[in-house]
Amino acid sequence: MPKKAKELTDKAVSALVSAKRAGVFSVGRVAGLSIQIRPPESASWILRTVIKDKRKWIGLGGYPEVSLKTARIEADELKRKIKREGFDPVEHRKQSRSIAKEEQLKLFTFKQLANEYVEKRSQEFKTQQQVRKLNNIFANYAYPIIGNLLINDINLNTIKSMLDPIWSTKTETANRLRIYVVHVFDMAIARGIYSELNPARWDGGLKTLLPAPRKISKTNHYKTLDVELMPEFWAKLIKQEWQGAKVLQLGILTAARSSEMRGALWTEVDFKNKVWHIPSERMKGQNPKDHNVPLSNEAISLLESMPKISKYIFPNTKDGVLTDATISKVPKRIGYDVTAHGFRTTFKDWARQYVKFSHNPYDDDLTELALSHVSSDSTRSAYARNELLDERRPLMEEWANFCSKGE
Repeated sequence: MPKKAKELTDKAVSALVSAKRAGVFSVGRVAGLSIQIRPPESASWILRTVIKDKRKWIGLGGYPEVSLKTARIEADELKRKIKREGFDPVEHRKQSRSIAKEEQLKLFTFKQLANEYVEKRSQEFKTQQQVRKLNNIFANYAYPIIGNLLINDINLNTIKSMLDPIWSTKTETANRLRIYVVHVFDMAIARGIYSELNPARWDGGLKTLLPAPRKISKTNHYKTLDVELMPEFWAKLIKQEWQGAKVLQLGILTAARSSEMRGALWTEVDFKNKVWHIPSERMKGQNPKDHNVPLSNEAISLLESMPKISKYIFPNTKDGVLTDATISKVPKRIGYDVTAHGFRTTFKDWARQYVKFSHNPYDDDLTELALSHVSSDSTRSAYARNELLDERRPLMEEWANFCSKGE
């Protein structure tokens, strides 16, 4: 017969713990019940027993929070249950923790997960403006409808109720919101928080409830200046001395985007070779490349006229980058209802209408390179040939002459 452990009293257990001697000590009366001491202050109850031919250690709580008497009662009841029912308290606790974790995950609201998604995407974005736009689209259109709903309470019809108010009036924004919500649910599914099909997927059912975006979207093209009016506009533009007008001059002469011209740095300009080198991190697109712009004589003269008071060629009053609004209001201030971005289209229209405007024909890929559009295979090949800088110089020089002289 196995040796029976001596039954310890409360006083004996207290003295054992006070001695601060590390180890596992049997306390008697219930076979396998011991107190585990881990100096300097930790002590807890352990029941060592066999469950389904496997020896296991089962914790019964800390001492003195759980008294000797209570530990013996619980150990005795547990052993009876193990023998009678084959109950495994270790597996039961694991299952309970797993269930509790699953239940906790079900308490996530859409807004909580959307905030996590924004935080993750913010590490991928290049500017804080992109983060603000993402936050704003959730705040304006998603949170008022589904923000406080538990993620598991959201279904196909809930998503439709979120999209309905803007699907026909702001179709592009609504579809962009839908895509962001798809990403949030994909994240929830990957984390095991949501177990159903993604309710925001277009092919998941929304296409049967909403009209296709491409069928109802009204594309808002940038307002563009007619090519014939370009010399007249230029004559008025160069009379303006404020910073926004200067930026727009460079943008027109180089067919650059607003962000590219506003953020132009002196270190990007090679005056000797008459090239503006815009690094990839300042370019638009998913896989942006460095973009080199051959500078016309008119563009060089403009740059040489600007004082070097900052790292930026066109700094604002706080030595930062001018806002897009500063540039966009320039045409309106001199009497033209067009956008700054629209001048890129004006440039393209001028290049296409070479017969009407008496300049040599320009290959479409050449003008696409000038606009930093990398779409066709031939345009990509041109990038491998140094962006056809030498071929683009006459293009930009003739464009500058047309703007300034109508020739």
